[in-house]
Amino acid sequence: MKKIFIIILTAVTFSSCSDDIEKLNVNVKDPSNVPGEALFTSAQKSLVDQMTNTNVNNNIFRLINQYFTETVYTDESNYDLVTRTIPEQHWQFLYKDVLKDLDQSAINITNTPLGLTENPLDKQNKLAIIEVLNVYTYAVLVETFGNIPYSQAIDLNYKTPKYDDGLTIYKDLISRLNNAIAKLNTGGKSFGDNDRIYGGDVAKWIKFANTLKLRMGITISDIPSESALAQATVSSAAPFVFTSNLDNADLKYLTATPNTNPLYVDLVASGRDDFVPTSTIIDMMNNLSDPRRAKYFDNNMDDPSTPEIEYIGGENGSANSFSQNTHITPTIQAPDFPGTILDYAEAEFLLAEAAERSLYGTPANAEAHYNAAITASILDWGGTEADATTYLTNPDVAYTTATGTWKQKIGTQSWIAFYNNSFEGWSFYRRLDFPVLVAPPDAVSGFPMRYTYPIIEQSLNKASYTEASVAIGGDAVETKLFWDKF
Repeated sequence: MKKIFIIILTAVTFSSCSDDIEKLNVNVKDPSNVPGEALFTSAQKSLVDQMTNTNVNNNIFRLINQYFTETVYTDESNYDLVTRTIPEQHWQFLYKDVLKDLDQSAINITNTPLGLTENPLDKQNKLAIIEVLNVYTYAVLVETFGNIPYSQAIDLNYKTPKYDDGLTIYKDLISRLNNAIAKLNTGGKSFGDNDRIYGGDVAKWIKFANTLKLRMGITISDIPSESALAQATVSSAAPFVFTSNLDNADLKYLTATPNTNPLYVDLVASGRDDFVPTSTIIDMMNNLSDPRRAKYFDNNMDDPSTPEIEYIGGENGSANSFSQNTHITPTIQAPDFPGTILDYAEAEFLLAEAAERSLYGTPANAEAHYNAAITASILDWGGTEADATTYLTNPDVAYTTATGTWKQKIGTQSWIAFYNNSFEGWSFYRRLDFPVLVAPPDAVSGFPMRYTYPIIEQSLNKASYTEASVAIGGDAVETKLFWDKF
């Protein structure tokens, strides 16, 4: 009996220990199901963080497009994307931290029963806004890499997802965007304070979605086989796009970490002096007497004894003295400076391009949109209407007298305006081929027309990677993507 008692006691003890050990794996502080609204906020911030930051491990669009250059470590300014596996970071941020969170957000919101007093349109609007950001994010991936995982992406059942054709994806994204726009309804609310861009304002999201649609229509406008789709996409979006800087898609950052603007983290909190503006942009703006110089750059070179020396840019791709060159404006280094992914100035530049392409209006309408775009940029940076008027009367700026074709005029001025939205600056440059950017002295490749695929894809998803690389014409930075025809 004693032996039987000991055996029973031991079994009970081990059973209790097992139960206790299993309980240790339960996080009692975190909810097992995160609200979809919280996941949306997280995805939104991750998206803007990635598109905004200038950390050389994550995002070098400012360096590629010659807005900033480096002071000591010049690899990235010379188009080295591989050493720091930059494409991998961009890829993972957008797939894992944005698209995956958006996907789970939609699932959780869909599965949450409506409250007794809740308007069904509220849920409909939330899901439509999530879809709009899905489209934006996938469009960025396609415009960055070309063919990418899409139909099998985000689904954990596919360990080695196939890469879908970039144009096929893009056309499907336009269709998805049309469906999302049709579901956005100002009769309902949406995310409220969980929306760090528009505070849940559905009308603003309708404008954002249409401005994105306009951009996507313009993006495919050089593809002969898609001229009808480009026409339909642009003409149906154009009447409903941004109409002022109040519509800008600005994510509101806070003054305390971890919710500060990434530029503050990269340029201030890091304690490093790694970047200065390039002579490429400073010389161009000096020659045009651009009123935004005082907004884009610090006046640390302002010397009363040499008033003609006000802004001096660093040589792109070379080692540069931080102290002997103009610095980046303190404005964008503030911790709560907003992060912008789409704005009114871009909408007007797109409309000017649409007019020149006769996709919306005629070439005669282009000048008005061009002027509105430049004015919007100057005002958004704190300039005045008078500043804009004076600048637009400069013969080298005025649409009727500025040098070159419409592509050169719009390309040059949009490039200047996108100083703090470098991905769009890169996209406009690739489509319009202006302004002329001189290669850095130690460039390891030609000008990057795309990011190469992440190196990890070559080992973990080799068959799909190889097929995609062949399909786009080679996994090189110089490979032009399907929409970049000229």
